[in-house]
Amino acid sequence: MSHMDGPGIVIVGAGPAGIGAADVLVRAGLRPVLIDEGRRPGGQGYRKSDPTLGLSLGYARAANYKRIHAVFTALETQIDYRPETLVWSVDGRAAYLAERGAVVDASLSYDRLILATGATDKIAPVPGWTLTGVYTLGGAQVILKDQGCSIGRKVVFYGSSPLLYLAAAQYIEAGAGKVTILDTTPFARKAAASLKIARAPSVLCNGVALLAGLKARGVTIVSGVSGLRIDGEDGRVAGVSFQAGRRPMRLDCDAVAIGHGLRAETQLAELAGAELAYDATFDQWLPRTDADGRAADGLYLAGDGARIGGAAAAELAGRVAAMACLADLGRSIDKAELIRLRTRRDAYHASQEGLAQAFAWPRHAFADLPDETVLCRCENVTAGAVRAVARSLEGVSDINRVKALTRCGMGRCQARMCGLAAVEVAAAARQEAAEALTYYRPQPPVKPIFIPEPALSEV
Repeated sequence: MSHMDGPGIVIVGAGPAGIGAADVLVRAGLRPVLIDEGRRPGGQGYRKSDPTLGLSLGYARAANYKRIHAVFTALETQIDYRPETLVWSVDGRAAYLAERGAVVDASLSYDRLILATGATDKIAPVPGWTLTGVYTLGGAQVILKDQGCSIGRKVVFYGSSPLLYLAAAQYIEAGAGKVTILDTTPFARKAAASLKIARAPSVLCNGVALLAGLKARGVTIVSGVSGLRIDGEDGRVAGVSFQAGRRPMRLDCDAVAIGHGLRAETQLAELAGAELAYDATFDQWLPRTDADGRAADGLYLAGDGARIGGAAAAELAGRVAAMACLADLGRSIDKAELIRLRTRRDAYHASQEGLAQAFAWPRHAFADLPDETVLCRCENVTAGAVRAVARSLEGVSDINRVKALTRCGMGRCQARMCGLAAVEVAAAARQEAAEALTYYRPQPPVKPIFIPEPALSEV
């Protein structure tokens, strides 16, 4: 498979970070390959809805959304854009691709690789979360934006994340029925973090406006929720039971969307040579990079796949990473512009640290998670099974040993959904900190792919 003349630069991810990086490279006279797992550019945050659905969601009217899509439209004829294409592995300066789900015959070689792989929902499992009608926050947004469908008529948004409020607002605007927000962190914690969030004033202002809009629409918001259990009937969601302070409560609902912030997609980065380290602010393992996104020789990382920062920070980080790539190629760059981009990016990152404090990962809940609760949906492994093996391996700090003995994280998602929760359950069982354990090692393919059977003539 051939690609552009000049240095071969491949960008993985067509969200704000990937589009920002591509814009910088095109302005420098290069033609990068931009690989997009989605059908349309924009990533999760700036995902375009199907125009045939006629949706008019507020995020699509926002200035940043319009601007990032305008940038892509101007770039499209000057880049090698490949939608519906998954990079399922990287090795030896080559990316291995699956187009529309099927593996292609040849790899794509590169001289420089910019990974803008984004993030997925960070999940803290609760009893009943495997019932039909339970979705991640991101999944609920995708269904709304791609198919114009609500996940239910009475929807509970549960967890601890700014996305709880954003997703609920999008559902209300799209005409969904009753919407309730159950937030595991108390409101006082958010107020205490407001000064740090205000490092990026637009983030704080948008959050306050979002909250006010939800209250004006009559959305019920309960803060400081604990002990949530999703109740089912005939295998489907029928309601939720929880504690609001010391008061037990129950709500009828037919769908639940859950999420506790974002988990960086780091598998390709690690396969490409990046090292990971535990980040106590975001409660997960993140790649090590320098100030401009360099992670290894010829490897640059940007956006939420490197550091949780949100869409605005992602675009700035993509531009910084592309400038670092140009500098390493011996191309001249505007150093004053680089400093300006870094400064703006760092302000958003500081604001996101405030949000991480305001919307806490419910670490205390993992010790109390009932043994029968399923942790790994793919392999149907329970919290009790993980606890028992973790205790038997006292002194062994590798979560991959727990994986080998329980199969937790060995299924189709490769621990992308259950990995952080499994570490927390294992650590709590041994009364250790989560960072005392190593994290799951990535294995290609990083996501499920289809490998066609050879024709009989080829056997």
